[in-house]
Amino acid sequence: MSNRVTVRTLAAATTALLALGGAAACSSGGPADADPQRVDVVAAFYPLQFIAERIGGDAVRVTNLVKPGAEPHDLELTPSQVGEVSQAELVVYLKGFQPALDEAVQQNAADRAFDVSTVEPLMDATTGGHQHEGDEAEEEEAALGGKDPHFWLDPTRLATVADQLADQLGKADPDQAADFTSRAKELQADLAKLDTEYATGLKTCERQEIVTSHTAFGYLAKQYGLEQVGITGLNPESEPSPQRLAEVAEEARAHKTTTIFFETLVSPKIAETIAAEVGAKTAVLDPIEGLTDDSGSSDYLSVMRTNLQALRTALGCS
Repeated sequence: MSNRVTVRTLAAATTALLALGGAAACSSGGPADADPQRVDVVAAFYPLQFIAERIGGDAVRVTNLVKPGAEPHDLELTPSQVGEVSQAELVVYLKGFQPALDEAVQQNAADRAFDVSTVEPLMDATTGGHQHEGDEAEEEEAALGGKDPHFWLDPTRLATVADQLADQLGKADPDQAADFTSRAKELQADLAKLDTEYATGLKTCERQEIVTSHTAFGYLAKQYGLEQVGITGLNPESEPSPQRLAEVAEEARAHKTTTIFFETLVSPKIAETIAAEVGAKTAVLDPIEGLTDDSGSSDYLSVMRTNLQALRTALGCS
């Protein structure tokens, strides 16, 4: 444990410089007041928080940088959050997804960071979706090297990341390594069950096309034989052009689409507009980028199962 205490002690000096006027560097529940017997983990957004908590159990303290109900794509770090990153014993993040965090990691935690994009190659941003033209779409894709970050919507990929995260936690606290490995196996079993439920539930459907508010579902579509038609690109808050809206409406009519999907963290207005035009209804398909204050006891697994039921209804699955 002494090495971990040393890391925290050395990082405190950096935090003091980052916090204005010597103000407290970490928010309530952050690494500054963490139990020295637990590994301080900073997670970039909810799915990474979920697997860190499942694998770490009582041996870790996880801080999610994205607050409930906030959109993780546009994360801007406060000085106290930069302090949390600098003090963390492990930062779990996805390089390119949140540029502000990339910068904080590079400056303050490069030797204590786990970039989950190194575990499996990310898919091209247009894989399973449709090409989006325009400067904004190009900027979105350029930030991630033209890659789609939403790997967690394929539970088999999330399981692979979880396996590697157990190794990273074991390096941070070797005394707990066996427990981390054991809990990772339990999580992998849960994710394998979820994968089977999706494969079975979407095996026989009248339609395979899903119209979504933004192209977050390429991994899910590829894993389960679906086709994604995205209204916007990688950024859910980007505005589609009139041409793109017309294209999506045309595809929805051609595929006899019954449901236009929107998500929990952005406005449903565009989805509602297309639904009204083509005579479809709207429903939530959650990319699970973050939970809201109203999520209650929901977690990654329960939201994925809710998504599965929404897909089965929309696609006419038997």
